Amino acid sequence: MLVKIKCPACQTEGSMSLVEPSYEGPYKCWKCRELFTITLKNNKLTSCEPLSEEEFQKQQEIKALQDKFNRQFPGRQDTG
Repeated sequence: MLVKIKCPACQTEGSMSLVEPSYEGPYKCWKCRELFTITLKNNKLTSCEPLSEEEFQKQQEIKALQDKFNRQFPGRQDTG
């Protein structure tokens, strides 16, 4: 599913491809490069907060670990 996201900083519309209808994690605007933590529910943006580069890197690492876990244990839900 392709979800449209409008950058709060520069108003440029970007998109994100998702498997699940919900997502919480980092997002970087493709145009102005501003960083945000976003929350999507039912393919709609429900929250968007500014994010520092350091926090962005931490969130990327956490997301990579979650994805690795989900690949190793398919069907098991993340309880965190």
